[in-house]
Amino acid sequence: MAMRDNYWLFNIFEEVWNRHFGDITQANDIKIKWGRMARAQLGSIKKRKTGLGKHPETVITINGLFKDLRIPEFVVIGTIAHEISHYAHGFSSPLKKKYKTPHAGGIVRNELKRRGLEKILKAQKKWLKENWQNYIKENFPKKIRQRRRRMRIVVKWI
Repeated sequence: MAMRDNYWLFNIFEEVWNRHFGDITQANDIKIKWGRMARAQLGSIKKRKTGLGKHPETVITINGLFKDLRIPEFVVIGTIAHEISHYAHGFSSPLKKKYKTPHAGGIVRNELKRRGLEKILKAQKKWLKENWQNYIKENFPKKIRQRRRRMRIVVKWI
């Protein structure tokens, strides 16, 4: 199975940032990386402290399942754009927070539409609705959990 690498991921990030978020100040270092394979979470954004500079760096993590070429590129682009929107709104970034919570009232969706990403957003939503659960079932089966037996130690005093 062919896979996407870190170089590919970084290039997609740069393209999305430059094309759609060029007006946003990059107030600290932003890193993007592949994360663990997850059934539900497509991406995340967090601050991570470093010994360098005034501000902690921001780390965007993308679901490791998206390395698979069977996942359309627009799904990855939509996820990256979603996380950059959080950065632009001041979540996990040094920028001033614009909203009380990161998803209040569809702010991410509205931001992506305003920035010309409506087609990507619709295509991503449609693909995920029609394909994601089957992809998960085929490629990421549930682990069978085994119960641990508790060992009982009985001490008798004679």
